[in-house]
Amino acid sequence: MTILVTGATGSVGRLLVDELVKAGAPVRALTVNPAKAALPGQVEVAKGYLGKPETLPEALKGIETVYLAPLAAKVDDFVKLAKEAGVRRVVALSGSNADDPVENSSGVDYAIIEKAVREADFDWTFLRPGAFMNNTLGWAESIKAERVVREAYAEARTTPIDLGDIAAVAAHVILTEGHVGKKHTLSGPTAISQREQVAAISAALGEEVTFRELTREEANKQWAGAGVPVEIAEWLLDGFAYFTENPDKPTGVVQELTGRPGVTYAEWAAANVEAFR
Repeated sequence: MTILVTGATGSVGRLLVDELVKAGAPVRALTVNPAKAALPGQVEVAKGYLGKPETLPEALKGIETVYLAPLAAKVDDFVKLAKEAGVRRVVALSGSNADDPVENSSGVDYAIIEKAVREADFDWTFLRPGAFMNNTLGWAESIKAERVVREAYAEARTTPIDLGDIAAVAAHVILTEGHVGKKHTLSGPTAISQREQVAAISAALGEEVTFRELTREEANKQWAGAGVPVEIAEWLLDGFAYFTENPDKPTGVVQELTGRPGVTYAEWAAANVEAFR
């Protein structure tokens, strides 16, 4: 049966399409602009977007399994239309903070998505990554301009994950049995501090990049200047403060499910070094 990948040109969805094609699975990709999607030739392309429910009935025709990109605002519409179309199985991208989420955190939306999918009685699986390695692309501007990163909580140790590893797990879950009703918490293979992440970028560049630790007040001012809402900044800083005192631990799920180690941050930095040059 054809698999519908929503958000098929998004950060995870596009990589998932490639994983499924590589495995020989039939794929229908939901994308806003098929002409610019640059999808493999054997992929069936459906023009549409989760945020525009009127585009979904056609995309859902004949579909049994859906990879659901996260869009809490329209998840109820998706659920209704997917049930009407006869969809049986939903593999949803969620987050590690979906249980009892803190107010103003991304976990609030993830909890909404999981609840809607669960209560619709699909055969569901939730993929719950934590921080993405790609999040540190936000440092690119200051690294390129000054070879400096300015952040609070230099020693906050998290387990960021490569987007490709999320896609690999999603493909495995979609194509194999035994994952119905599972919540897979995904992480990178090692815990790494913010200071160590900057050191890895420095090593990849072959040039010194300095980490300048900010106070919490300084970090708030920096993020406010970048347009980050104060409540989001506070949530993020609370998280870094927590992981400074309580270092995160790898879950091992990527290796368990894919049979290979996850991408390390140093490997990611080397692969993405041009973004910082």
